[in-house]
Amino acid sequence: MVVSTQKTTIEPSNIKTLYTWLLPQLSPSAASWLDQTIYILSTEATEQVLFTRFSAVPRQVGKADWALTDQDLKVAQDLRTGWKPSHWSVDQAARTLLLLAFPSTDTDGYVAAIEKLFSAADVAEQVALYQTLPLLPYPERFKTRAIEGLRTNIKAVFNAISLNNPYPADYFQEAAWNQMILKAIFVDSHLSQIQGLDQRANPKLAQMLSDYAHERWAAGRAVNPQLWRLLGPFAEGHLINDLEQVLSSPELFEQQAGALACASAAAPDAQALLAKVPTLKQAIEVGQLTWETFSISYP
Repeated sequence: MVVSTQKTTIEPSNIKTLYTWLLPQLSPSAASWLDQTIYILSTEATEQVLFTRFSAVPRQVGKADWALTDQDLKVAQDLRTGWKPSHWSVDQAARTLLLLAFPSTDTDGYVAAIEKLFSAADVAEQVALYQTLPLLPYPERFKTRAIEGLRTNIKAVFNAISLNNPYPADYFQEAAWNQMILKAIFVDSHLSQIQGLDQRANPKLAQMLSDYAHERWAAGRAVNPQLWRLLGPFAEGHLINDLEQVLSSPELFEQQAGALACASAAAPDAQALLAKVPTLKQAIEVGQLTWETFSISYP
């Protein structure tokens, strides 16, 4: 799924902006190394140079957090819709620069080089690569790679794909998207950090989440209340019973999630359920209780 009205890659002319943000955090020697590397990539452009330099980035520039201002983050949104690099580190930003500086006029050659990087990458390198996917030239060519990456047992790698990353919402088909959401719940990743969460909600996912919740309840285990956010808009029939059970929970945060889910449902039965919790209904109506505020306060 690609939203054609969005900026889905960073133009080469904007690489300078990333470099400008990164430079103040580099030592003179690190800045010199990065300048030299970008120059070499632009002149020699061999896979071996890219692989060697990509691997050496942390040793050369360090791993400090990438300090960006609020204005920088607004510009990032202008450069690439959905790009949120506030959680990136200096070495991840520098690795992104190398990937963008590597010549990409030969589409197949560029894609092949990036795929080879993925195949040989350690955990930190995989995180940087997956975070950079929405910025790369020909991003649609890496969809299979991203979907395969969801199978990882390493949470940091999974989160690099699924959280604070516009790539899945823009490119994953429904089946891959739904599996990503289910795994995010299973590994306890923060659903609120998944971009396009509400826009990509769908009836099949709602049913899958209901089935998952029933399995958890049958085993006497808790259910992540964030999942009701994705079931609410499609709540009708037997799904109403799920929300009724959540609203009857002794835990306030579960009641809040159930109320928010009911508020997003069109079915009269869901609205009738919401009416049974007038305090929560009023909090929703005045904007005091939203999924955003819930995500902040949920333990």
